[in-house]
Amino acid sequence: MHEYKTKGTCSTKIKFELAEGRLSSVSFDGGCDGNLKALGRLVEGMDAEDVVKKLKGLQCGRKKTSCADQLATAVAGAIKRGKKKPSQG
Repeated sequence: MHEYKTKGTCSTKIKFELAEGRLSSVSFDGGCDGNLKALGRLVEGMDAEDVVKKLKGLQCGRKKTSCADQLATAVAGAIKRGKKKPSQG
């Protein structure tokens, strides 16, 4: 389970699973309950890189980010960490 502490949004944390490049079990702590449940359902089973491309940069009102943008950031970070190879030494 990946957990990400959000920045600049009403939601405070995002939790999700990432397996074989696909998202599942996406949930948000706080924020607009109905909208974030819907977002979690919409991205369920989607290719993680597609989620990042679609959601990155979305803003909420006058904020420079949104819960969707924060999800994209969290997923991009998880992808990056998953691609790092263990150091040899």
